[in-house]
Amino acid sequence: MSDDAILFDVRDGLAHITLNRPSRLNAVDPEAIGLWQSIAHEVAERDDVGAVLFDANGRAFCAGGDVLAMSALAAGEPDAGGVVERLADRIHDGHRTLRESAKPIVAAVQGAVAGGGLGFMLVADVVVASDRATFASRYSDIALTPDCGVSTLLPEAIGTRRALELTLTRRGLSAAEALDWGLVTEVVAAEALDARAREIAASWLTGATGAFGQAKRLVRSGPRRSFQDALDDEARTIGAAFETPEARAAIAAFAAASVKRTEGGRAAI
Repeated sequence: MSDDAILFDVRDGLAHITLNRPSRLNAVDPEAIGLWQSIAHEVAERDDVGAVLFDANGRAFCAGGDVLAMSALAAGEPDAGGVVERLADRIHDGHRTLRESAKPIVAAVQGAVAGGGLGFMLVADVVVASDRATFASRYSDIALTPDCGVSTLLPEAIGTRRALELTLTRRGLSAAEALDWGLVTEVVAAEALDARAREIAASWLTGATGAFGQAKRLVRSGPRRSFQDALDDEARTIGAAFETPEARAAIAAFAAASVKRTEGGRAAI
């Protein structure tokens, strides 16, 4: 196995991104940040990618930024804060690129998620968590403020009040609590985690792949624009989708099945 901070490959339409610093709880260092940014752009730009599986090696999913690595990098720098800001900008560019892409992402979360790790996790469109996963903010432990999109992605997922509780207190969540709060999509037994995440990704690749991707893009884009802009985008997108071979075939099959049901004395759906 490669010792790169993030592993990446594409096989049969599935892009697989794996955080690979298990000894540091997959906290991201400058190397990982650079890889994250470049991988995000590659995923968004490749026509052969239809879905993304995002996971991590080791006992934790992601502890956010590697404060020790960043501190060492900034040592002796007169503009240490500027160094950290530029690193954060690179993470954020990767996050924005993946969020705005027409590639649905499923995250498989197996252990602790803390700080900026919440932002990495919430880049995914579907989050499957192990029943052993835990979630916490912990920014205040090191006198820092949210980054990695947490100030936007967290309230978007669980609401402002709960996001403030998680950010301003030492409150942590179990996997069951995270599911109840809406932080994750579903919880499975630890031994079933990888298989379930792959099952979801496979459903995107074997189904209406293009439609799944565009539906993700439309939903993700909605809150940032006016209702009219969203409606116009929906109209353009469904018009383009209607012209695709997969849509024509699916619509014809649905219509044929509806006629058969009607002829059998049952109302068409």
